[in-house]
Amino acid sequence: MSQSLPAVGISIRNMGVQSTPAIVGATARAADEAGFESLWITDHIAIPPDDAEGSGGRYLDPLGTLGWLAGQTSRIKLGTGVLILPYRPPLPTAKLLATVQELSGERVVLGVGIGWMRAEFNAVGQNLRKRVSTSEATLRFLHECFDNDVVTANDQQFLFKPRPSRPPFLVGGAAPHAVDRALRLGDGWMPMGRLEKLREPIRDYRARAEALGQTPEVVTFAPLNPADPGALRAALEAHAEAGATRLVTSTRYEQGDELLRYIDAVANVLWS
Repeated sequence: MSQSLPAVGISIRNMGVQSTPAIVGATARAADEAGFESLWITDHIAIPPDDAEGSGGRYLDPLGTLGWLAGQTSRIKLGTGVLILPYRPPLPTAKLLATVQELSGERVVLGVGIGWMRAEFNAVGQNLRKRVSTSEATLRFLHECFDNDVVTANDQQFLFKPRPSRPPFLVGGAAPHAVDRALRLGDGWMPMGRLEKLREPIRDYRARAEALGQTPEVVTFAPLNPADPGALRAALEAHAEAGATRLVTSTRYEQGDELLRYIDAVANVLWS
């Protein structure tokens, strides 16, 4: 097969009863040691009581969690899938992102999104209808910070340091708008959904990116079945053929041991 297989990442729960330090730390270390390319967590900041099923409203902050996991791991990349940009003020977010990138040895991969949950926008005092313009303004500001030692915000110049290498910005969301945003302001696209429905949008995105001289990253999400090694490898080949450069997998788990067994089983198929 001429198409390289996608790198394989793992998503872990930074919410609910699985988000204890013991479980989050153990699963991250196991994924690092097993050879997974990247580790991914999600973002909610203010879950309303009537929408807390499955998490109990308990969510660890993504960048804070990744900063802590940077000290628990040594090699694995640390990703947000995705950080909701309108929830956070641009300058403190840039500083926290640069800090985690610096202290992790430049292992951050920043997946970003525009958000959708009205209750969270209400809680942070942001206008849901302005989430696109707010997100794009934040992305442009992040670019400015990582591109310059001296940055201006609110008519005030300041030194942006530390200034490690900018992490990749991967734009989440559906085509066509998220694709347009990824081409203008990102380094890749993170679509959601079944592969069958993503083939044509991924192909269009890659063609447009390559026409602009970009090297497009495409991150897809799918379960893998380590009990059937042939099917697992076929799934990776299907995602590669569709244009994915990274596949993020996981499994449902109530206890950390369940995810640890999944990590070991997938790693044994891929790298043993």
